[in-house]
Amino acid sequence: MTEEKKGGDAWDSTQWHVVKKGESLWKISEQYYGDGNLYRKIFEANKDILSDPNLIKVGQKLRIP
Repeated sequence: MTEEKKGGDAWDSTQWHVVKKGESLWKISEQYYGDGNLYRKIFEANKDILSDPNLIKVGQKLRIP
């Protein structure tokens, strides 16, 4: 009964996170996944704006897969 997701669908389950002061990909990963070790998942999803997982900036809007 569910429709398969297609690239142009209006409904998108991607979550977004705006980086706050003092945050790291590890902390953000713990918040969304409950495991800081999964920070690379967030890094990989944001390679278009991140070149180093240790260099995130306050105010950046990150895709949370």
